[in-house]
Amino acid sequence: MMSPLPTDVNVGRRIRMRRLMMGITQEKLAGRVGLTFQQIQKYESGKNRVSASRLQQFANILQVPVSFFFEGATNASINKPSLPDFASKFLANSEGLALADAFMKIKNRALRRSIVNLLMEMESGGF
Repeated sequence: MMSPLPTDVNVGRRIRMRRLMMGITQEKLAGRVGLTFQQIQKYESGKNRVSASRLQQFANILQVPVSFFFEGATNASINKPSLPDFASKFLANSEGLALADAFMKIKNRALRRSIVNLLMEMESGGF
């Protein structure tokens, strides 16, 4: 079996990210488009490609333009993603999304910088 293509993986991550942002379960999204939640899992992982008509359904339900799902995909002309892979992965799970939301609500820039420094120190084994 062939590995998923980067664009299919990116589209799946974007579907998952937007679904989580809206607080919609895989089961609920599946019901709205007439699929099983397992099919949604396959789309979100990039294992199954999303057809154009299905992508339009997702865009309507998730209230975004179809182009939303291609943000961060590799641009063939410069072969460089517009959103780093780690950021896409981070925002494609509920913990990362919640952390990013909470972090951006902190108005004190110095406090945000201190939190980043703390996390960097933890990551490097300082704790």
